[in-house]
Amino acid sequence: MRSDDGTDGDRPARRAATTVWERTGGLTGLVQSSLPPMVLVITNLWWGLYPAIAIAVGTGVLVTLVRVARRQPLRPAFGGFVGVLVSGTLAARSGEARDFFLADIWWYFVASVALVTSILLRRPLVGVLWSAAQGVGMWWRRDRPSLRRYDIATAVLAAVFAARFVVQQRLYAQNEVGWLTFSKIAMNYPLWAAALVVVVWAIRHADRRLGHCGSR
Repeated sequence: MRSDDGTDGDRPARRAATTVWERTGGLTGLVQSSLPPMVLVITNLWWGLYPAIAIAVGTGVLVTLVRVARRQPLRPAFGGFVGVLVSGTLAARSGEARDFFLADIWWYFVASVALVTSILLRRPLVGVLWSAAQGVGMWWRRDRPSLRRYDIATAVLAAVFAARFVVQQRLYAQNEVGWLTFSKIAMNYPLWAAALVVVVWAIRHADRRLGHCGSR
């Protein structure tokens, strides 16, 4: 519940922001995730596709080792390494640099569909995942204002994934490898920052209604 000074109600929202930020690896994680595709594009211009793929995958391995050495969270590093490995494999098999981005492009599509589907099923994923993390149950499904806010937050996340899919799929079809790299980076930080604001807003308001709708 919210205290008289208005601070307690903001604690879950701050935890939500911290949790999402930590799972992406923070600013360091976001920068590190941008390195392999940048390396691929630059080295592809100089030495060709296969050396570029090897160096990009090697960069992913190096990023993982650096995080291990610094005792930083490994989940972002491991996920990024697996992604780079899959992307490198696809590009190597096809012989086209643009296929380095193919796995990400289709991940954006699947994620957006899953998020929209969760809204249609009246189980918006933002609310479901946050409730599971906090162990409070999905009480908010019986509270229209809370459900609506979680719908909005989930819809914003779906829009982020959908926008990235539409833009990068178009660039992929046109074989614009340089612009694929630029869009991957440019559509990363600003869109996720905006989505995080909406997610925190939804959690903050839902938590304030928790005491009105039932106990934890």
